[in-house]
Amino acid sequence: MIKKLLFLLVLTALFLAFIPQLAKPSSTLKAVFRLTEQPAVIVKGTQGSALTINISFGDKEVEELLEKLSQPYPLLFIDSDWASRFPHITEQIKQRSLPVALLGTEGQHYENDPNLLSEQLQTFEELFSKRPLWFRTTDEEFPLALLQKLSEAEINALGSTVQWSGGALPKASKGEIIAVPYARNEHVATAEIQRLIASRTFQSVEDLLFRSTVKTKKIPQ
Repeated sequence: MIKKLLFLLVLTALFLAFIPQLAKPSSTLKAVFRLTEQPAVIVKGTQGSALTINISFGDKEVEELLEKLSQPYPLLFIDSDWASRFPHITEQIKQRSLPVALLGTEGQHYENDPNLLSEQLQTFEELFSKRPLWFRTTDEEFPLALLQKLSEAEINALGSTVQWSGGALPKASKGEIIAVPYARNEHVATAEIQRLIASRTFQSVEDLLFRSTVKTKKIPQ
């Protein structure tokens, strides 16, 4: 009887000691955020290739694109207004655990409207039940005030090494981050994206950047 009690006490102590660890944020997420000492835009790592897709338009076409994706999945930058219009696609993204980030508007809009980022973040969090780790403007312009707000929100500003809209495949380079548009005025056919995916081995943005030296874009003054 005494041995059983001692055994139960030991198990209880171990369980209580383990609970705080479950509440801690992922060490990977903590290490990825604040890869740079000052607010800056990450545009490249030092090894591998990462694919990102900016989605702000379409429904059937986007569903077709998502169906074709396989692991390792590209990072999907999602326009929160677009996602609000197509909740069934948002649900599909969540069910498949596809990696998502927040796609904003043009950088200048954040200087004109100081509340724009917080409004977009609120919508994104309501849709995906989590805060994004990455943020990108559509023109990859990041005013200083925007970068400071992102830093306060513990969100990384992610640009790209190459913006590809189809046609000739970009020459592979170490640490490249490729951005593909899927917007009203410019989007790449699913077959073209599949051709790009087949051209090299892609990995997640986190794997590209985690514990590596990253290249950044100088912040505007």
